[in-house]
Amino acid sequence: MKRPEGFDKSAAQPDPPPAKSRRKRSPQPAKDATSARTPKPGPSVAKPEAKPTAAPKPAADPRPRPTKQRREPNPEAHAKRQLRRAARARKRAEKAELRRFTRRARTRKFVWLSVSGLVAVLLALIAVAVFSPILALRTVVVDGTNRIDPAEVQAAVETQQGTPLALLDFDAINEELSVFPLIRSYVTEIVPPDTLLVHIVEREPIGSVKIDGVFTLLDPAGITIQESAERIPGVPLIDIGGADVSSSAFTAATEVLLSLPTELRARVESVSATTKDDVSFVLTGVGQRVVWGSASDSDEKAALLEALISTRSSDEAGEFDVSAPSNGIFRPS
Repeated sequence: MKRPEGFDKSAAQPDPPPAKSRRKRSPQPAKDATSARTPKPGPSVAKPEAKPTAAPKPAADPRPRPTKQRREPNPEAHAKRQLRRAARARKRAEKAELRRFTRRARTRKFVWLSVSGLVAVLLALIAVAVFSPILALRTVVVDGTNRIDPAEVQAAVETQQGTPLALLDFDAINEELSVFPLIRSYVTEIVPPDTLLVHIVEREPIGSVKIDGVFTLLDPAGITIQESAERIPGVPLIDIGGADVSSSAFTAATEVLLSLPTELRARVESVSATTKDDVSFVLTGVGQRVVWGSASDSDEKAALLEALISTRSSDEAGEFDVSAPSNGIFRPS
């Protein structure tokens, strides 16, 4: 049996390649090698971050390096640098001092201007107060008078009408008011813009003394308040035996009257004394007499006298003796 042709060829010999087709294929873009190797997208898995590797140290140069020689500092250059620094520091200090001086000068100037302005304002106010007719005297008000007519005091001060309040002549006012014997003291008060207040304290009469047939009303200091040909009512008659008002008898009599309570003093009809130790007085009514003695211990004697009077009737005539303040006596007449 005859074998087919070529069957007995060795299996090691490959079959001849097939004939290439003459049909041309369209060129396709070549795939990148990396893209070809890129796997298909799938679930991403975080890879550990690679640690940076230290750069390899360069190999040491076996050749010896030349050593740098240190230059010695130049004294002249160093001195110039120091001079420039000192000059700059001096300029800074001079600028700071100039700024400080000008600031102090401005402050001093501002203070002087402020003080000058205040002084000018004060001088202007003083000039207005002194010379302006707006503050001239036009009204005089008098108070504290009882026996004195206020119109008489106002008439005495009329000479100052129209004068600025700051230029009032108080010496002239004092001279005009000194003619009033009833004025014990007075105080003036200026009330802008045009008023003068005169506060008067009158003399309080203590009694009257008959001298040469004339009844003279006196105060405790012996100053004459009023003179009359007839006895002056409302005050006791003081009999000092013809002595002067500067005598000790008058002084003792006035001290006794001043120590009496107001109601009891109003009941005194007359007082007599020849020395400082024999003061006595008579009460109004039936003429009850009081033996006082000296002016010492007058407060105790006044309290004792009030107690004795309260035990007796005002119609009972007699004599109260309180010369000894520890033992009061009433002697019926």
